[in-house]
Amino acid sequence: QVQLVESGGGLVQPGGSLRLSCAASGSDVYINIAHWYRQTPGKERELVATITRGRSTEYLESVKGRFTISRDDTKKMVFLQMNSLKPEDTAVYYCNADIFISAPSTLRNYWGQGTQVTVSS
Repeated sequence: QVQLVESGGGLVQPGGSLRLSCAASGSDVYINIAHWYRQTPGKERELVATITRGRSTEYLESVKGRFTISRDDTKKMVFLQMNSLKPEDTAVYYCNADIFISAPSTLRNYWGQGTQVTVSS
């Protein structure tokens, strides 16, 4: 059973930092393209950052220069380093990834359960 499990959320003051982690469980699985999304009540989920297998990255305009997405394929993990956090970054953050399962050969999209990030003084 493949799962994406996020961790690292919490309460932080404006200007602070948090590092979110997303781990893929299961044997013989490989993360292809991965994303971080976020969602606040009453709003649609928005794409925050993307990283490809070749480590090309893209970011939501409002987080450029503050957030960094990265990956460790040996550990089957994706990270989101968030610096200079602002109150408007408050949201539930979700990991999303296309995961290749070697046996049987399958490529599927998975979502994590979400982790709350609250930026407040």
